[in-house]
Amino acid sequence: MKNIAIVAALLPFGALLVIAFFFTVGWERPPIDVQQVGYRGTGMEEPNNPREQAKLVALNQIPPEIYPLDSPADLASAPKAREIYENVQVLGGLPEPQFTRLMAAITEWVAPEEGCGYCHNLDNLADDSLYTKTVSRRMIQMTWNINTDWQDHVKETGVTCYTCHRGNPVPENIWFKDKPQRFASAGMLGWNDGQNRPSEKSAYTSLPVTAFEAYLVGDAPIRVQATAALPTTEGGSTIRQTEETYGLMMHMSDGLGVGCTYCHNTQAFGSWELSPPPRQTAWHGIRMVQDLNGSYLLPLTDTFPPERLGPTGDVAKANCATCHQGVFKPLYGASMLDQYPSLSGAP
Repeated sequence: MKNIAIVAALLPFGALLVIAFFFTVGWERPPIDVQQVGYRGTGMEEPNNPREQAKLVALNQIPPEIYPLDSPADLASAPKAREIYENVQVLGGLPEPQFTRLMAAITEWVAPEEGCGYCHNLDNLADDSLYTKTVSRRMIQMTWNINTDWQDHVKETGVTCYTCHRGNPVPENIWFKDKPQRFASAGMLGWNDGQNRPSEKSAYTSLPVTAFEAYLVGDAPIRVQATAALPTTEGGSTIRQTEETYGLMMHMSDGLGVGCTYCHNTQAFGSWELSPPPRQTAWHGIRMVQDLNGSYLLPLTDTFPPERLGPTGDVAKANCATCHQGVFKPLYGASMLDQYPSLSGAP
């Protein structure tokens, strides 16, 4: 340590600053753009790094259309998929050209390297032996659910398989339940209660990593400030709820690439009357993810092989970043439903 101190004393301040740069988490070099979204002096500002924005724009381009959709007249006269192919349980009502086109698109969106064999037995396409085929059926139904029942969140833009998968068989932003872990620090006893350890779930803060379980599977109250004197009374808020709420908020901020003022007003964070409109959209988004995890993903737990489950045996689940992937609107609000209308809802 003495030698290190001597070397440090001999180094110029600029060199020390460079060393500190490499060992500081979250360092962003200037310039940083700031957009004022409220009255001056109230802290209603949204910062962004223009260099990161350029990367995000490149990563959030919609893929080229597979090939143009047939004319409505041609589709109306075409036979249904179920009339030509066997065991088409979900998309059988589509005209066969539209069905084939959607299958080709899903292959490019989800398994471009694996191809049709990722979900199908290539010797018998009607065979259901691959678990991925069962999962894909439910994912198509989940997409219909999002686009029809959750327009308060997705509006008319909607989602497709590409929104989450981006060419990956498993979306990059998923989560599993964590195993309880002991404190890593020497001399600390007991469990760390899911806190004070770096995790992507809480944007690498010391906040609890259990916010997803509480709010994106469960329906626990999202509270920071109590509305009553004691936590045990109606409207109260425990310290744990406050910490988990902040954990969820950190995830949403990181997953959408926005600051707190995107949804909240600095004058009164809890006031709905003063909050910007995106807060209502986010409220519906949280409930939507609860529905997706509870109605579509958790019931598939027994369908997945053990190697695809998490450390506690649970299935992969969605969070805000699964769709948004670092931007305030998935794919910056570009819609693909006009190209693939069969994903707008059940035929």
